[in-house]
Amino acid sequence: MRETPPARPGLKAAVLRRKPVADLVAEGGQGAGGTLRRSLGLTQLTSLSIGATLGSGIFVVLGEAVPVAGPAVVLSFVLAGVTALFSALSYAELAGMIPLSGSSYSYTYATLGELVAWICGWCLVLEYGVSVASVAVGWGQYVNELLRIVFGVAIPDALSQPPGEGGVVNLPAIAVVLLAMFLLLAGARESARANTIMVVIKIATLVLFCAVAFTAVRAGNFSPFLPLGMAGLSAGAAKLFFSYIGFDAASTAGEEARNPQRDLPRAILLSLAIVTVLYCLVALSAVGALPWQRFDGEQAALSLVLSTVLDNEVWAALLAVGAIVAISSVVLTVLYGQTRILFAMSRDGLVPRSLSKVDPKSGTPKVNTVVVSAFVGVLAAFVPLGRLADATSIGTLFAFGLVNIAVLLLRRRRPELARTFRVPLAPVTPLLGVACCGYLMLSLDVATWIVFGGWMLTGLVLYFGYGIKRSRLAGR
Repeated sequence: MRETPPARPGLKAAVLRRKPVADLVAEGGQGAGGTLRRSLGLTQLTSLSIGATLGSGIFVVLGEAVPVAGPAVVLSFVLAGVTALFSALSYAELAGMIPLSGSSYSYTYATLGELVAWICGWCLVLEYGVSVASVAVGWGQYVNELLRIVFGVAIPDALSQPPGEGGVVNLPAIAVVLLAMFLLLAGARESARANTIMVVIKIATLVLFCAVAFTAVRAGNFSPFLPLGMAGLSAGAAKLFFSYIGFDAASTAGEEARNPQRDLPRAILLSLAIVTVLYCLVALSAVGALPWQRFDGEQAALSLVLSTVLDNEVWAALLAVGAIVAISSVVLTVLYGQTRILFAMSRDGLVPRSLSKVDPKSGTPKVNTVVVSAFVGVLAAFVPLGRLADATSIGTLFAFGLVNIAVLLLRRRRPELARTFRVPLAPVTPLLGVACCGYLMLSLDVATWIVFGGWMLTGLVLYFGYGIKRSRLAGR
């Protein structure tokens, strides 16, 4: 049984045309002028997902979520993690069945049609590209923290903060994006090795933080546990969902994995489990060691905890080093994911073909990497963190919801396809994934929805003005 895309008699058929799963898989690795190299094993794929996930929420966004949720921020992490788990199960099934760089964009292209695939891909640009910029903004906070502790100086706000936050340009954010770009241009294997080293360092840093902070935990800091009620817990979870963005990064390496059908599902689920346990332990120790009212939403939260409970700033300096490494890893791996998603969209003709051109020496999409890095660098230099983080969360939740729907549709339309992993308790589990994503989306504020609506409108203009006519399926 072979899928065939619908005919092309008009606009309706054009936006609903689907790309057969067989065609998607057959194109794996192929780009303009070369192919991506299969060089990543289970360890590298798991480190890729951990690298993309672990860091942003704990080192950057935790300080903003505690004032919203209070001590219940621990449960906010659990709620966000459960929401991510439902979607992770769906990602695991689809990644093993359709191991492509396009991730959820490719999955929706095979199930929901070209227009929805474009919308999903546009949300992934928001998820990956904008989240990199958001994390890079937070990187500068820890650079300044380290400079303050070691040398007693700091980069002036004019050069370390974006406009609207007391600065003119965020130079540290640009620096970390450029560093990641050069690593990616060296090749997937080289950047994966660097990321694995950084992942080990940041896990060790967080374990060290927990060991120190738990010695200062006071039961009174957990009372009242829900000072802002369930609304605060939900709002905290919606904000903290940003910290789970990236667990799906392994799925963007589908065309560079040595054994994608076996390793991609394992890497996705293993990385999410490791990250969730660490998040909950760190959040528990942080709010237990420091009254939640002391988290002001602006400072590097974990450094604030250590500098308050300890007189010796050596620990805070070590944490700052770990945070710098951790956030560097997030920037590297999420930037990688963004380039691979655009690679797949370019191969389908929905964005310029130059973005799928592979350099024969490094086996990487060089033009794509430079263009994405420039876009991210500009955002990181000039846009405040908070606005980026919330907008990224809503786009990610929307894309995750589509992935859960894609699992249900492929189960019904193509039950004969080989699946190396199957979502347990389907269709209940994917439906719960859709419901949880919708619930957290509704927990975000009106301003975030307005930004999301503007982003979607811009995407639709680009699709109908460019993609619909240049799509490779348009000529079939």
